This record gives sequence, C-alpha cells and structure tokens, in this order.
Amino acid sequence: MSEQTGVNESQELKAFLDDTFSTMDEVLEKQKPDLRQYEIGTIQFVGRDIARVSGLPNIRAEELVRFSGNYMGLVFNIDPDEIGVILLDPSENLQVGEEVHRTKRVLDVPVGEGLLGRVVDPLGRPLDGLGDVNTVKRLPVERPAPAVMDRAPVTVPLQTGIKVIDALIPIGRGQRELILGDRQTGKTAIAVDTIINQKETGIISIYCAIGKKSADVAKVIADLREKGVMNNCIVVVATGEDTPGLQFVAPYAATTMGEYFMEKGMDVLVVYDDLTSHARAYREVSLLLRRPPGREAFPGDIFYIHSRLLERSTHLRPELGGGSLTSLPITETEAQDLSSYIPTNLISITDGQIYLSPVLFNKGILPAVDVGKSVSRVGGKTQLAAYRSVAGDLRLSYSQFEELESFSRFGTRLDDATRRTLERGWRVREILKQGQYRPLRASEQIVSLLSVTGGCLDCVPIDKVREAEESVLGVINNQIPDVCKHIDEGDKLETADRNLIVDTIKSDVCQFEVKEEENADN
Repeated sequence: MSEQTGVNESQELKAFLDDTFSTMDEVLEKQKPDLRQYEIGTIQFVGRDIARVSGLPNIRAEELVRFSGNYMGLVFNIDPDEIGVILLDPSENLQVGEEVHRTKRVLDVPVGEGLLGRVVDPLGRPLDGLGDVNTVKRLPVERPAPAVMDRAPVTVPLQTGIKVIDALIPIGRGQRELILGDRQTGKTAIAVDTIINQKETGIISIYCAIGKKSADVAKVIADLREKGVMNNCIVVVATGEDTPGLQFVAPYAATTMGEYFMEKGMDVLVVYDDLTSHARAYREVSLLLRRPPGREAFPGDIFYIHSRLLERSTHLRPELGGGSLTSLPITETEAQDLSSYIPTNLISITDGQIYLSPVLFNKGILPAVDVGKSVSRVGGKTQLAAYRSVAGDLRLSYSQFEELESFSRFGTRLDDATRRTLERGWRVREILKQGQYRPLRASEQIVSLLSVTGGCLDCVPIDKVREAEESVLGVINNQIPDVCKHIDEGDKLETADRNLIVDTIKSDVCQFEVKEEENADN
C-alpha cells in the first residue's frame, strides 16, 4: 500500500513540474522579442522619388518604412531579392548604403474635428503655419469601401448653388459626379462655388489638390477664407512640386478624413482636383519601379486605383449613422476628347458627368456647362419638388433650342414658331449664366427659371435679362419671403404660390420691357 502511495505521489510531482515548466516556457515565449520588428534593410538604389531596398525579408505590402533623417517611404513592390519603395519625402539627402527601418504599420492620417479650418499635406502635417494639428485618432489611408448592404439610396440633394446644375444635372448626397473639360474652362470654379454654397448646410467640405500649382491652391484657400467657409473645410495639398508618391496618396488620405465624419452621421463633400494629375503621378512611380505599361503607357491597374477610391463615396444606412460622402472628381480632357483613356475610365466609375465646353467658355457663356453632354444618373431622384414643376422639360427644350439655333444660321427666313422658340431659348441661356462666387438658394433659382419658362421675360431685351433677374430676386425676397422659405425647405410649388411668383415677376420686369413705340421706331 505504501509503495502504491509513493508511486502516486511521484506521478503527481512529475505532473506538477511538467505544468510549471510548460507555463514558464509560454511566458518566456511571449517575452521573447520579435526579431522581425528589428529588421534593418539597406538602400541599394536611390532614384528620382523611388528607392530599392534589400534586407527586409518579412516586409509587407503598403507598409511604411523609415529612412535616416526621419524620411518616410511606402512599400510598393515586393520582389524576391529587394523591395521597391515610393518616397513620400524628397530624396536628395538619401544615400546608397544607408539603413532602412520597418515601422510595422500601414500609412495612416490624423482624423477629427481638429482638422477643420486647416491646410495639411496628405500625411496630416500642417502647411498653414498655425501649429500642430490637434487630433486624437488616426485611420489608415487605404480602407475598404462600405459593403452593398451597408449603403442606403441617395435621397437628399446636394445643392451646388449653380442654376444649370441644380436644375438640369442635379447631384445627391452620396453621389459621385465627374467634372471634366479642357484646361481653363472653369472646372475648379464649379467645385469651389459648390463648397461655398455649403456655408449654411452643415456639410463638411474637403478640397484635395493633386499636382496643382502652389499659386492656384493659394488662390482657392484665399477664396474659401474670404467667403467665410474655411471653418467647415479641410484642404489637403500635394502640389506639383511634391513627390509623386505624396500626390498618389493624397486623395485616399482626404477620403479617410471625410469618412471619419461620415461614420459619425454627418454629410461630407470631397473634391479631387484633379485625378488626371493623380493618374500621371501613379504612372510615374509605377514606371520608375519597372511595372509594365499598358494602354497609352498607363499601368494595367490604373482603373482599379480610381475605382477603389470613388467606391468609398456613399450614403450609409440609418443604423450606421446615415452619413454620406459625396465626391466631385475633376479630370482634364484634351481637345474636347471624351473618349481618351482616363476620362472614359472615370465616366464608367462615376454616377454622371458635368462637361464644360471650351466653345461655350470662349463665347462667355459661364459656367460653360454643355447640357447635352452632361448627365446625372442619380441626382434626379433627389431633386427638390419645386424644380420638377418648373424645369421638368427644360433640359429637353434647351437641347432642342441649341440644335435649332445651329440650323437657323443657314437660313434667313424663319417662321413665327421657330422665331419664338429661338427668342425663348436665348433668354433661357442668359438666365443660366451665373457669375463665380454667387451661388443661389433653391428659391432664388426657382424664381429665375420660372421668370423665363413662364414667359415673363419674353418682352425684355436679351441684353437686359440679367439686370431684370437681379431686380426680380430682390423683389421676391422682400415681398414673398414665406413662399421662398417653403421652396428652400423642399415643399412642392403649389399653383397659388406659382401664380403669386409669376404676378410679382411681371409687375417688376415691366420696367425693362421694350415699349411698342420703341419697337416701331426701330
């Protein structure tokens, strides 16, 4: 019996010691340093804005690496013997043979309310001389787009304050509307006016400048400050003087900053100015890293870099906060060629496009929006009810007028119906003209459109239409403010209100009409 007891005690002691040593081994294993985080690579080659590094066998794609002098780079290529890195800082001070350290983190940016009113680079570093950015959270620059089941229909309009867009090519919150056209046709002006129009809406606006001249970016910032909207804006800047790597990450960083507010249930507007420069920056670093070119010398995944960016724009379901992120990407065409590679890519990704014509621009028809080539595939469902009752068939009739106008130049004799159509069309064109930094409320736009579609301006000379419009807007705001308030709130335009507006317009524009005696003298 005693021998059996001794055997049991020996087995229990052995089991106890085994458990103890096993626990100690686990503790030691956890405390053992991970040698991967101490990996140190070596620069093998430094070129313009890229570097090739060896000695980092466990590096991961899109990981940040740190060079001497605290310069940063982003891992782009992972080859068997070396990695390709795009530099996010200038490369002049880097030398072959210097050390490269892993950071074990992907590229991220600061997000939060502390960014409002600030001008930062794509890494979140301040550029406005106002001190450090006070944020407590960082999010990755590359984030997955919301799943299909997390998205809600686009139901609320995003008013740009521009008559021709809000009436004929409306945009909804959560939509992606492309702005394209040749150089110097007013693409940035439309985006800036849209941001200015959000002053009273509570929408957070983010302007992302990619590859722009520093002077052009400074002008946009000055305009936003002058109009008093900078406090609700974030400006992300990667100018043409910055590295292509910094230009490449800029729109993703701006989107991440906007997603923070969207996920809090707020509405956000992001302007990418422009994605043509973004594509060129990506092409540059890709070719420097010896990625094979494809159509028109662009890498084969150029479509993917833009689609994964713009797919992040959406309207979230109410359970997820109901926030939205609306994007206005800008791209440049050459010689009015909409069928070139990058524009066709972006047209297929977005929910519509606003095309600016250099022909209209040169004629002084501003904004130079070509109504026939512009379209919104979503926004029409979100448009305020008053627009549909006033401008429902205006797009079709205006397109018909433009075609009729081109044919009328070949003949001298026009019948009365054709002449009336042309006279009305010319006045519609004058009404759709709008100066920069002069966004209009929905009610003001409705009154302007109703004055021409209702025939109130038929007897006003074309050169006085704009003057008559200004007069009418002042009278309407003073005499029937309640009707204007109902329109701004999205109510339908009742027949009685419509008649009241028309009567008010007619009583005011009579001072601009040409009298019969003057017609006879002429």
